[in-house]
Amino acid sequence: MPTDTSILIWLIPLIIWEAAWKGIALWKTGRNNQLAWFLFILILNTAGILPIVYLLFFQKQNEEELIIIEEEVEN
Repeated sequence: MPTDTSILIWLIPLIIWEAAWKGIALWKTGRNNQLAWFLFILILNTAGILPIVYLLFFQKQNEEELIIIEEEVEN
């Protein structure tokens, strides 16, 4: 049976990991007016998986970022 100390060794870094990714993703969803994503990320605790998926695949990109990406693709 795991001891209380061994549980804390895993739990504290996991909480910090989740809070960091959740904070970044919530900030981005708020700035992009994506209410559904904001609520999902706020309510669900997924050890950082859902915020990372949002940040990698579903966040809106600024027009400046899209222009830079299009220029890189053309070259």
